Amino acid sequence: MKKIYTKSNLIVAILVLGTFLLSSCGKTQNVVYLSNLDTAAKYQQIPKAAFKQPLILTDDVLSITIQTQDVTDPSAFNQTSSKSSGEGGDSEKGASMSGFLVDGEGNVEIPIIGSIKVAGLTTTQAKELIKSKASKYYKDPTVQVRFANYKITVLGEVGKPASYAVPNEKITIFDAISLAGDLTIYGKRENVMLMRDNGDKKDIIRLNLNSSDVIASPYYYLQQNDVVYVEPSKARVAANDAQKVQLITIAISVVTLLVTIVARF
Repeated sequence: MKKIYTKSNLIVAILVLGTFLLSSCGKTQNVVYLSNLDTAAKYQQIPKAAFKQPLILTDDVLSITIQTQDVTDPSAFNQTSSKSSGEGGDSEKGASMSGFLVDGEGNVEIPIIGSIKVAGLTTTQAKELIKSKASKYYKDPTVQVRFANYKITVLGEVGKPASYAVPNEKITIFDAISLAGDLTIYGKRENVMLMRDNGDKKDIIRLNLNSSDVIASPYYYLQQNDVVYVEPSKARVAANDAQKVQLITIAISVVTLLVTIVARF
C-alpha cells in the first residue's frame, strides 16, 4: 500500500512540475522593441519613412474653421456643424463628432459658400481650395481644415483594445500602441498585423516591431480607419492550456487520493 501511495505522489509531482514549466514559457518571450539596435551606442541615426498626408474620402467628417478680420460681417462664423454620432470602443462611447460630412459625391456643404468637392484632396489642399472660395464672401479669410473622425482601432494583446479617435493625422504604429496601453507580455511583437482599406479590398500587412526597419516602412504612419491586431504568442496559448492542465491535475490528485484511501482498506 505504501508503494501505491508513493507512486501516486510521484505522478502528481510530475504533473505539477509539467504545469509549472508550461506556464513559465512566456517569461522568456522577447518583449524589447527595436531589439536589433546597438544597446551600447550612445547615439544612432536610422532611416525614417516619409509622411504622406492622407486623402479625404467620402463619409469623412471634417472640422472646418473660417475666420475673417471683418468683424462687422454678420455672416462671419467660426464653425457651423452637422452632427455625426461616434461609434467604436470605449474611447468613443457617448461621443458625437461635429463637423462637415463629405457626402457620397465627395462634396461638403458650407453655409454661404456652398458645395465644394474635397474628396481626393489632402487637408492642406482642401484648406487652400476653401480659402479661395471663401475670399469671394469674406475679407482676408483664415481657414483651418482637419479630420474630425480620424479613427484607429487596436485589437488583440494590448492593455486597452478599442477604437481611438485621434486629433492628429500624423500617427505612427507606436503612437497607436501607446494609446492602447502598450502590448501585453504575451503580444507577438515580431508579427503585428495591420489591416488597411484599399477600395473594395483590405490590405493585410505584417510589421516586426522588434526590428528598427519598421521605422522606414511605408506603413509606419497609420491612416484613417486602420486596424492594428496584435496576435497572442505561443506563451499565451500555453498559459491558457496550463490552466486546463491544472484543473486536470487537481482532478487526478483527487482520484489518486481516493484510490489510495480505498487501497488502504
